[in-house]
Amino acid sequence: MSTIVAEKLTKTYKSGRIQVTALRGVSFGIEGGEFVSIVGPSGSGKSTLFYLLGGLSRATSGSVHIDGVDFVALSDAERTRIRKQKIGFVFQKFNLLPTLTARQNIELAHEISGRKEPLDNKFLDHLADLLSIRGRLDHRPSELSGGEQQRVAIARALVNRPAIVLADEPTGNLDTENSDAVLQMLRRSNKELKQTVLMITHNPEAACIGDRIIHMRDGEIRGIEPGQGRITGHSW
Repeated sequence: MSTIVAEKLTKTYKSGRIQVTALRGVSFGIEGGEFVSIVGPSGSGKSTLFYLLGGLSRATSGSVHIDGVDFVALSDAERTRIRKQKIGFVFQKFNLLPTLTARQNIELAHEISGRKEPLDNKFLDHLADLLSIRGRLDHRPSELSGGEQQRVAIARALVNRPAIVLADEPTGNLDTENSDAVLQMLRRSNKELKQTVLMITHNPEAACIGDRIIHMRDGEIRGIEPGQGRITGHSW
C-alpha cells in the first residue's frame, strides 16, 4: 500500500486579477520505505508540491492521502496533528535556534510534538552517531559548520521516528563535500530506520540517490525513472 498518494493535485495562486497555476493535475504514489527524489528547475512546482504533501498548504483541487487519510479534507488543526505524528521536515534553511545547543534543538522537536512518552535519549545518541555529530551536540549553531547544522536538522526531523521524511533542497546551502555527506546520511537513515523519504532538489546528480526520480516542469510531471541509490560519480 502506498504511504503517500497524490491524485490530480492542482494549486493556483491569485494576486489581484492574475492567477498563477503552480501545479497542474499531478498524480503519483510513494510506497512505504521508498526514497523518491523530485527534480526540476526553479518554478517547476516541486516546492509547491512539497508544501501540499506535508500539509503545510492546501490544494486548490485534488487530494493528498497520507496512510489513507486525505490531507486536503482536514482542518488546519487536524493536519497539524498528523504532521506531528507522522512527518519529519528537513528544509534548505537549517532553522536552528541560535541560543540553544544542537542537542537542545533536537530535544525541542520532541517537546513540540506533544508526545506523552519521554524522549528516548539512547535513540537521540544513536542518531548522533549515525549522522556523525555526537561530539558536536553541546555546541550552538554558530559553532557548527553548515554541514553539521544540516545534520542536526536531520536528527531533529528523525528524533520522533516519523514514518515519512520530507526534505526540501537539503543541500542547497552546502558545498559539494557537505552535500554528499548529507545525502548519504539521508539515504543511510532511510535504509536503517525504514522511513519513507521524499526529497525535493534541482540537482539531477543529487536526485540519483533515490530509488525513483520524478521529473517536474511547468507544474507537471514530465517523467519518472529509476534512481541509482547513490550520488552520480560517488560510491554508496
